[in-house]
Amino acid sequence: MLKLLCTKFARKDYNIVGVTAQKTMRLLPASGRRATQKVVVGDQDGVITCFGIKKGEAVPVFKTLPGQKIARLELGGALNTPQEKIFVATGSEVKGFTKRGKQFLSFETNLTESIKAMHISGADLFLCASYIYNHYCDCKDQHYYLSGDKINDVLCLPVEKVNCITPVLACQDRVLRVLQGSDLLYEVEVSGPPTVLALNNGNGGDSGEEIVFGTSDGKVGLVQITGSSPVHKWEIGNEKKRGGILCIDSFDIVGDGVKELLIGRDDGMLEVYNFESADDPVLLSDHALSESIASIQGGCVGKDGYDEILACTYSGWLTGLTTEPIHREGGSGEELKLSQEMQSKISSLRSELESLQIKVLQEREKYQQASQSSTAMSSVPAFSVNDKFTLNKDDASYSLILEVQTAIDNVLVQSDVPIDLLDVDKNSAVVSFSSCDSEPNSNFVLATYRCQANTTRLELKVRSIEGQYGTLQAYVTPRIQPKTCQVHQYQIKPLSLHQRTHSIDHDRPMNTLMLKGQFSFAEIHSWVVFCLPEVPEKTPAGESITFYFQNTFLGTQLESTYRKGEGLFKSDNISTISILKDVLSKEATKRKINLNISYDINEDSVRYTLKLIHPKLEYQQLLAKKVHLIDALKELQVHEGNVDFLLPKYRSILEESDQLLEEYKKQPAHLERLYGMITDLFIDKFKFKGTNVKTKVPLLLEILDGCDQDGLIAFFEAAA
Repeated sequence: MLKLLCTKFARKDYNIVGVTAQKTMRLLPASGRRATQKVVVGDQDGVITCFGIKKGEAVPVFKTLPGQKIARLELGGALNTPQEKIFVATGSEVKGFTKRGKQFLSFETNLTESIKAMHISGADLFLCASYIYNHYCDCKDQHYYLSGDKINDVLCLPVEKVNCITPVLACQDRVLRVLQGSDLLYEVEVSGPPTVLALNNGNGGDSGEEIVFGTSDGKVGLVQITGSSPVHKWEIGNEKKRGGILCIDSFDIVGDGVKELLIGRDDGMLEVYNFESADDPVLLSDHALSESIASIQGGCVGKDGYDEILACTYSGWLTGLTTEPIHREGGSGEELKLSQEMQSKISSLRSELESLQIKVLQEREKYQQASQSSTAMSSVPAFSVNDKFTLNKDDASYSLILEVQTAIDNVLVQSDVPIDLLDVDKNSAVVSFSSCDSEPNSNFVLATYRCQANTTRLELKVRSIEGQYGTLQAYVTPRIQPKTCQVHQYQIKPLSLHQRTHSIDHDRPMNTLMLKGQFSFAEIHSWVVFCLPEVPEKTPAGESITFYFQNTFLGTQLESTYRKGEGLFKSDNISTISILKDVLSKEATKRKINLNISYDINEDSVRYTLKLIHPKLEYQQLLAKKVHLIDALKELQVHEGNVDFLLPKYRSILEESDQLLEEYKKQPAHLERLYGMITDLFIDKFKFKGTNVKTKVPLLLEILDGCDQDGLIAFFEAAA
């Protein structure tokens, strides 16, 4: 019964600060058991705000002056003592403050880039820039490590439990890197790019070796970091297609002596997981906020004795989900007292609102006068946009997420390459398409998303065509005066639907492309970065590198190995090799580098690729046929009054018509894309033989309409 009651949280908005980054809010330790805790938060204006709650109002403890934006905020102190010293990472500097706001530390690190992640354990400080990890002890340099891909977060196993310093890096290439000193101890492969790390149960579990990780594609897992190898304990998938994980905490919100897992996502979902059994987390409760949750922590904030979950959102709202009952039980005297308190609060808010409205009118008049004077200067209001452009493995589409600190008026999307804009269930914006002439301006897509009032977050889905590459631009206009707009650009890469993977199937029939020439390791790496997503921009350490990729749409694969003067690319899809050959040749020509290109085409790979495509083709053709029959069947149903005389397969189409139409609507041009990929495969196969078979494409399309796999393979083999 207790669990059921505790899942019904009451929401309270306590305070608002500036725009915040990931993991920049913490609760200071309480002075007594179940006493209220102070909240400390750092924002991108460089301001650290510390406040407590009294009678439902935020009471400031201290507030610092603005400075460089704060990337991380952590609590620290001597081991086995209350962690109540406040540390912030800003630029390449770490600052320390007491709980009263007095600065006691200003440590300028030797990092040439801004700090992206930070962890503190006693006198040990662990800092990460994009690719560089540094360990300091008492502000003295101890260890250094250069990561092979971007570092998103850093953590150290509790020294008091494991008796040694074991840092763990969460890296963009779907790997947790476990370090020992300045050396890599081993790597832990995880199912998605890890964005955040947290100690299980807040202390690493019984062994101190357990780490919870969250990924950008919305998965959560627990891994045990032993001295020799990792042990994967459990993983929570993302069947509901929710946002990526930004923050994790452990707290006993239910009050049964077992800590729940608190999770904040970038789509505003706050989730509470309960451990009914030791190895099986179960979703206990979830709550939707209107913007991404940058930080989350469990504690006691609003009132003594009532636990709650405190979340800090992107635009700086401090929101609590409290276990305090909304309606108190008691006599009429208590109800009257509560009513008087509420009336007093409402009156105070009304007077504050009136005062703000007068100030707004005064400032608006000043602006109008200043703008009409002879010495007027235009002023563009600044606003922050949090954006993310990521490839989804499940449906081979890109998610473009735009989050603004104020309400969005409209977003204009323009692309100089052909793309499909797909429907998103969460998206309430009204979209309108403009006709565009692709010839003179290379303008293929022009669409405007008009947002409803108070929309601060917009999610779009985009599907590209491999081999066609260029730039997607989003013009973001918020609801502020004077009107202003920000342009954000995203690269659509030649092999845009390929995703990094840890390994591939070497038994597949592979086609090979070999490059040789007078190019450096950095030059060929820059070409690979240009062609493929999820490749680190920094040139890898060492003399050579191997990357593995999988096509999220077809399931084909690519192996890329290169070094100075030499590149080797293997794929079971001839079209992948053809695209690489064309793009790499063009990039080398731009730099006036002569390439010696050779290739080896495996005939069996064509048959293999066609067999991979055929189930998808068959499914989409059947879906299209069913959808085209729906209107006729509905008309027949109205005319005849019932459908008992129809065959079962036609009756099932009528029964499932809503689901069929919904699925078809979500996948526009899916069938055409498959036709296009098979056509490209056909043309590319014979292009490597020096034969132009474009005149035979109409015959190929006729065979595709028949959906005969054996006939299709026979046509490919007989067309020469």
